Amino acid sequence: MRVALFITCFNDTLFPQTGRAMVSLLERLGCDIDFPEAQTCCGQMHTNTGYRDRGLTLARRFERVFADADLVVSPSSSCVAFLRENGAGLDGRLLELTEFLVDRLGLEDVGATFPHKVTLHPTCHSVRLMAIGDRPRRLLEHVRGIDLVELDDADVCCGFGGTFAVKNADTSMAMLSDKLRDLLNSGAEVCTAADNSCLLHIGGALKHQRAGVRVMHLAEILAAT
Repeated sequence: MRVALFITCFNDTLFPQTGRAMVSLLERLGCDIDFPEAQTCCGQMHTNTGYRDRGLTLARRFERVFADADLVVSPSSSCVAFLRENGAGLDGRLLELTEFLVDRLGLEDVGATFPHKVTLHPTCHSVRLMAIGDRPRRLLEHVRGIDLVELDDADVCCGFGGTFAVKNADTSMAMLSDKLRDLLNSGAEVCTAADNSCLLHIGGALKHQRAGVRVMHLAEILAAT
C-alpha cells in the first residue's frame, strides 16, 4: 500500500523523531512512503488565532499538494480534524495514524516492543472531534513488554488548546496542574498521546519539575522494537 505522509509543521519543526518513527513503523508494515516536500502548515494555527482567510488558504494548498495521493496519513489528530472540518479531507483519503493502522490495515498488533510503564493521555481533538475512541489504547495493549497504567480523569483537557494556552495562561496552567497530578499519581515512566502539541505542554511542565517522566508520541512507541 502506498501512503503519503503529512507530518505537519509542528512535528517537522519540534518533533522530527515522530516523523522518523512514522516512516520506520509504516515501512515495517509493508507500506511504500511518499513525502511531498511542498507540504506546509495546514492552517489550523492561523484559523484558531482569528486569521480564518489565511488558514483556509493553507487548507486549499494542502489539497493541491496531496491531490494525487492514494492515502494521506498524519500523526496529528488536531491537524486532521481541522482539515476535515474545513473541507480538505480529500474525500476520506486523509487519515490519522491510529485510524489508518486499525481501520485500513486491520491491525492492532504492529510488532512493537516497549518494556516501560506507560500511560495514555487521550487528546481533546482525537476524542471530541475525531472520535478516535479506543484505537490508541488497543494498539498499546498489543505492545510487547509494556505496562499500560490508567490515568485518572484521562479525558479531561490538559490545558493546551493551541493559542488558548497563551491567551488564557492562568486557566491553562491550572488545568495542566491537575493533569500533572494525575500523571504523577499513575506512576508512569512515559506519557504518550496521539498529538505532540499536548505532549509539548505536558512535557515542558514535567521537565520544569524534574519529574523524571518522559513524553513520547504514540508513533514512537509503536515503532519501537
